[in-house]
Amino acid sequence: MVHYDIALDLPRSGKTIDGVATLTVRRLAWVDTLVLDLQDMKVSAVTEAGKPIDFSQRDGRLNIYVGGSRQDTLRVTIAYSGVPTDGLIISTDSAGRWLAFGDNWPNRARHWIPSVDHPSSKATVTWTVRAPAGRRIVANGELISEREVPRPVDPDGAFGSPSARTETVWRESRPIPMDIMVIAAAPLERFELGNTACGLAELSRCVPQMVYTAPEQRAILPGAFAEVDSIVTFFARTVGPFPYEKLAHLQSSTIFGGMENASAIFYADKMFRLDSVKYDLIAHETAHQWFGDAVTEREWSHVWLSEGFATYFAALYTQHSRGDSAFRVSMQKIRETVLKAEEVTRRPVIDTIETKLTSLLNANSYDKGGFVLHMLREELGDSAFFRGLRRYVREHRHGTALTDDLQRALELESGRTLKPIFDQWLRRPGYPEIAVTWAHNATLKELSVTVTQSGRFGYFAFPLTIGYSDGAGSHRIRLAEPAEQVHTFHLHATNSLPASLRVDPDVTLLAKIAK
Repeated sequence: MVHYDIALDLPRSGKTIDGVATLTVRRLAWVDTLVLDLQDMKVSAVTEAGKPIDFSQRDGRLNIYVGGSRQDTLRVTIAYSGVPTDGLIISTDSAGRWLAFGDNWPNRARHWIPSVDHPSSKATVTWTVRAPAGRRIVANGELISEREVPRPVDPDGAFGSPSARTETVWRESRPIPMDIMVIAAAPLERFELGNTACGLAELSRCVPQMVYTAPEQRAILPGAFAEVDSIVTFFARTVGPFPYEKLAHLQSSTIFGGMENASAIFYADKMFRLDSVKYDLIAHETAHQWFGDAVTEREWSHVWLSEGFATYFAALYTQHSRGDSAFRVSMQKIRETVLKAEEVTRRPVIDTIETKLTSLLNANSYDKGGFVLHMLREELGDSAFFRGLRRYVREHRHGTALTDDLQRALELESGRTLKPIFDQWLRRPGYPEIAVTWAHNATLKELSVTVTQSGRFGYFAFPLTIGYSDGAGSHRIRLAEPAEQVHTFHLHATNSLPASLRVDPDVTLLAKIAK
């Protein structure tokens, strides 16, 4: 798929929508049928190059018979209408105002858009949305135009007021997957956050940012959104230029707390009404603009490349803005979540068995994935780690990637083979469970540290940091723990008994550590 040109007519009330989608498709192999995902909508006509062509609808698929050929480009136009049961969330708010918000993740766009509804297929999009006056339309990309249009002829042949409807056009010039291709239609008010991250944007000098809210919530702004310049600037300096035309933040009807739609992040309505949007949620969803949006996981089983990155980058922003102590607290909470999660004990992070896609949004893809990135950073050092991430983003920007692509980028920048690390932490379930004991021999001036693994999930190899204090001062020692049940390290020490021994004092190991 190359481009979607989607024109929608939205109602004043009710849930029936009318659409015309023109799809630009590049054919690379010999095929005679274009197969699209489409549910709920009834197709009335399909044309190609202005001529009607045959089609059929069955079992959530739209089959369009385009004739056999290869290596050409088709422009297929589909007229349809219906009531979406999902994907486009149509409702009324507490004031009785009609609202519609796209909410496509993971594969719910098919309820209202004829599409290839899979993250491996990315395309640019133009939205042309006609709606009753008083509803603001926001979508991906750049605002091209807003204008008043006449109301359609009513059954009696009389025209309504010329200002009764508006037509709004948005265009996203960077390819994105269907799960983050959305519109919002609601009585929203715009609060400007200004031009941000100047000199760090891919498409212009700065990144314009704004918040769209219901009129009642405008008074709470900017609130946590006062940090958006700092957040985007930090991420852009860390991994590369901001990839889209703008970044809007919207009060919406998403079923998620936040949804990282490209250039238009949707937040749950309740968070605005309770004034509870926090900086770390904004940072998480903003990180997705690079990880998940610009660089998209090619297969759902690799969703950690989206959620694990967003989780860790929110923690990195905490380190940047609140300091190392706050960062350690964040990583401790992430580790505690992993250790309490039952699914982590049963399934690996790269889960090729789970078929219910929403079930992939769990502690594996978010928290364990995020902590694996933290351990890779500790293992490789900041310089090689962040060079590797910049390479990964640069090589796969506006495309798709798998975990092997990240591994390759980090290997090239670090000069190390990382397959054992990736396999151990991402392709098998669980984590090490360790007990650490120690003994001091004053005569030999030796500190013996014994690490015992339970083996419940097999044995892991990992570096373990030990901190202790003795007569010579405070020490931190990094030990290479082999994948075996019991291993003892013999360390040089003074003849004075260490006051205490601290295991993993910097919170850099994903392990259950016996107290």
